[in-house]
Amino acid sequence: MGLRHMGRELALKALYQIDIRGEVSNEDLALFFESFARERTDTFALRLAEGAWRERVLIDGVLADALEHWSITRLSRVDHNILRIAVYELLRIQDIPARVTIDEAIELAKTYGDQNSGRFVNGVLDQVADRLKLKDKGEERTHAKAHGA
Repeated sequence: MGLRHMGRELALKALYQIDIRGEVSNEDLALFFESFARERTDTFALRLAEGAWRERVLIDGVLADALEHWSITRLSRVDHNILRIAVYELLRIQDIPARVTIDEAIELAKTYGDQNSGRFVNGVLDQVADRLKLKDKGEERTHAKAHGA
């Protein structure tokens, strides 16, 4: 298991706890990562968790646009936070190809979600990538300016 995968898992666990508790401070996040992170995964995990939480309103807007016949309020907490992490990556982390981000989110959904989560997350993120006009061609990656991206 790669360091970034472990970082994504840790970010998911942090966001899940935050989502249950509500608003948390940066100190709370730092304490969480201090307690659970491995030295080499904590920077990436913290970046994902802080970024996805800080930009959750923007991210949830992107998700709401991509959800067909679903309300964002119907999402399970696990699926919702996996999607938040992935959308944050798609919008803000340029050195990770969109396909890698989507594949990693699918794996998290298969591990932590229910039996349909992997397919569901895949479908939603494919819609997000299409709507944001993300293209992966080697190192080239373009973003549409949708939602301030």
